[in-house]
Amino acid sequence: MAEIARRVPSLRAWLPLAIVALAAAAPAGASFFEGRVVKVVDGDTIDVLVGREQRRVRLFGIDTPERGQPWADKARQALARRVFGKEVRVNDVGMDRHGRTVGEVYADNVCVGCELVREGNAWVYRQYTDDPALYALEAEARAAQRGLWSLPEAQRVPPWEWRHAAHESGEGGGGLKPPAPSRERGNGPAASRPTLVCGDKRFCSEMASCAEARFYLERCGLARIDGDGDGVPCASLCR
Repeated sequence: MAEIARRVPSLRAWLPLAIVALAAAAPAGASFFEGRVVKVVDGDTIDVLVGREQRRVRLFGIDTPERGQPWADKARQALARRVFGKEVRVNDVGMDRHGRTVGEVYADNVCVGCELVREGNAWVYRQYTDDPALYALEAEARAAQRGLWSLPEAQRVPPWEWRHAAHESGEGGGGLKPPAPSRERGNGPAASRPTLVCGDKRFCSEMASCAEARFYLERCGLARIDGDGDGVPCASLCR
């Protein structure tokens, strides 16, 4: 994120222009449609009434906290304030595996996804976009501790990691919860020493020590806790 800021001489002056550019410039051959938002499903999904047809639209390039995560309700409320009951313009960029239209949504001539990121109500969805303007907006929100970035670090779990953890643990789609920390097993003296088991923990916020983090990285292959790939897990623990 710091690299993005260094490449832009005046980030504060540039960001508003970036939002306008994102709202005005559509890819060649873009397929637009217009309609009224009749439902806000969650922080990044809406139902749009187009004529007599209702279409479910997943906002492109962003990801918001899942139900059960901190800030999920506030992200949904932020999206509702911007679009509910309004006429919106959607740049249809495709369809996801759930059959939803994936699109860039504009309300009041503003890029809605961009504003959600700038306000700290959404993450940039790294798997699907490398747009530097969106990353700059996220960096600005993070630096200013807006929205979800005001939460304690342990609560700022990217929603795609949350879903992945839920999938691995067999949780369903509703009320997702992160895997429970490992507990002491057995009785007597041996119970005073927790047993480390691959799969019990998945995030740095769950680790009790650097040694524990190294176990999950080196013995279990939990690569996500070594974000920069230097072989040292959980920088807050292994300094």
